[in-house]
Amino acid sequence: MVRYFLKIEYDGAPFVGWQFQQDGLSVQGVLEKAISKLDGVAVRVYGAGRTDAGVHAIGQVAHVDLIRKRPLYVIQNAVNALVVPHPISIVSVNEVEPHIDARFSAIRRHYLYRISDRRAPFALDRGRVWHYPCAQGLDVEAMQEAAQIFIGYHDFTTFRSSRCQATSPWRTIQKFVINNVRNEIVIEVCARSFLHTQIRSMVGSLCCIGVGKWTSAELEHALLSCDRTSCGPIAPPHGLYLMKIEYQY
Repeated sequence: MVRYFLKIEYDGAPFVGWQFQQDGLSVQGVLEKAISKLDGVAVRVYGAGRTDAGVHAIGQVAHVDLIRKRPLYVIQNAVNALVVPHPISIVSVNEVEPHIDARFSAIRRHYLYRISDRRAPFALDRGRVWHYPCAQGLDVEAMQEAAQIFIGYHDFTTFRSSRCQATSPWRTIQKFVINNVRNEIVIEVCARSFLHTQIRSMVGSLCCIGVGKWTSAELEHALLSCDRTSCGPIAPPHGLYLMKIEYQY
């Protein structure tokens, strides 16, 4: 068996998420069906991040074990042909050692969230950015200042879905940066791992800061309360992108 890492890009709109489910189309399911045709036997594809329904990816990583060694471009071209018409693209393929795991060998995951507070609706970016129109615009400086509350090792129960299956609510946020980029509010978050809906929950609460409904002190109180009912509204999935997975091997 030969283990390959796949770097994957996809539009999350038509999928129930990354993970295979019986009652809907998943990214994992489409890839497994395609690669099974390539290899001639059933295969499993293991992703580095289990993105939710509607969440996009530019740098998702997955590993797959194939029966025999093939040129990397052959795997890439074949899988890209076999996933048509689904909005999935294999950006690159690399051979790795059999002990390297796409999920468990990852040391950092980078996500990006896109928000626009412009008045006009979107024609081209509809479904790819959270449209959040407000009279005065979002206060990005206040949001950036408040976001630093999340930096470090915390119990994120408040910002964790009740359906989250993680054994612990404690996570370490390494980076949380909010900037105005070409008339768009771009949020970058980095950690080794995240809880279910954690990023979207944090972003939604930060927008309460941005419109003046909350203060930084209220956000900090919500974090320390470890109470899911203290969370603000959850940001929609279509503004979220899995950007990059980092490894050391």
